Amino acid sequence: MRTTITLPDPPFLNAKRAAEEHSTNLRGLVEEALLSFIAKKPARSARPFRLHTVRGVLVNPSVDLDRTSSLITADDEAEFQQRK
Repeated sequence: MRTTITLPDPPFLNAKRAAEEHSTNLRGLVEEALLSFIAKKPARSARPFRLHTVRGVLVNPSVDLDRTSSLITADDEAEFQQRK
């Protein structure tokens, strides 16, 4: 099959130079590049994150979970109470 493409000068000249360096012509270089591009498999996306949850009372309802400083304070207070 025959087709025509238009390239700006810099990529065209770089492609001609690369073809010479690989002992091929521009047609061979473009064909190899297209086949390589088409053969690439798309990167697999990571599995979706799944949060493991458990039933039961694990968190003091009076603690604001949006403020980590309150969690640290509650933890420190609980430890202090155990030492008494």
